[in-house]
Amino acid sequence: MREVMFRAFAMLMLTIVPIACAHSADSPAAAPTRSAAPHPEKVAETKAVLRDLWLGHILSIRNVAVATMDNNAAARNVAEAGVVANAEQIARSVGPYYGKAASDRLFTLLAGHYGAIRDHLDATAAGSVSQQEQAVKALTGNAGEISRFLSGANPYLPKDTLMGLLMAHAAHHITQFQQLKDGDYTHEANTWNGMKQHIYVVADALAQGLASQFPDKF
Repeated sequence: MREVMFRAFAMLMLTIVPIACAHSADSPAAAPTRSAAPHPEKVAETKAVLRDLWLGHILSIRNVAVATMDNNAAARNVAEAGVVANAEQIARSVGPYYGKAASDRLFTLLAGHYGAIRDHLDATAAGSVSQQEQAVKALTGNAGEISRFLSGANPYLPKDTLMGLLMAHAAHHITQFQQLKDGDYTHEANTWNGMKQHIYVVADALAQGLASQFPDKF
C-alpha cells in the first residue's frame, strides 16, 4: 500500500498545472475593469517578496522534518515556531488587498495545511500507513478550502488551477519526508530543487493574480 501511495504522489509531483490568469467559471466574481496597467517593476517586486515568503514555508517545514527524523524535540520546537511565524507573514501579505478578516482566514487555512502536513510527517516517522492515508485526506480537504477561498477572492486565480498547484506542493512534502526517513539524501536534494521551483510557480501565480485584480496598486 505504501508503495502505491508513494508512486501516486510521485506522479502528482511531476504535474505542474499551467497558470491561467484569465477569468474562469470556477471564479464566482467577474474580472474588474482595469483602470491602469500594472507596472512591471512593481509586479516583479511583489513576486520576489512572495517567493521569499513561500520559500520560507518549505524551508521551515523541512527543518521540522529533519528534527523529527533526528528525534530532536528541542530543534523541532524551534522549527515549528518558524513555521507559525512564516504563516503569519504570508497571511499578512494579503491584508493590504483584502483586509484583516481575509488575512486571519488565510492564517487559519495555512495552520490547517501545516497540521495535516505535520500529521503525515509523524505518520511517516512512525511507519503508519493508515495514519498517512488519513493525513492525505486532510491535506486534500484543506487544499480545496484554500483554493475556494483564494479563487472566491480573486477572479484571476481559477480554483482548479490552485487545487492542482497545492496538491503537487503537498506531494513534494510527502516525498521529501519519506526520503529523509530513508536517508536518501541524493534524491531528497533533487526533490528540494523541484520543490523550490514549484513554490516559485505558486508565489508568481498569486502575485500575478493580485496585479491583475488590483492594477492601481501596482
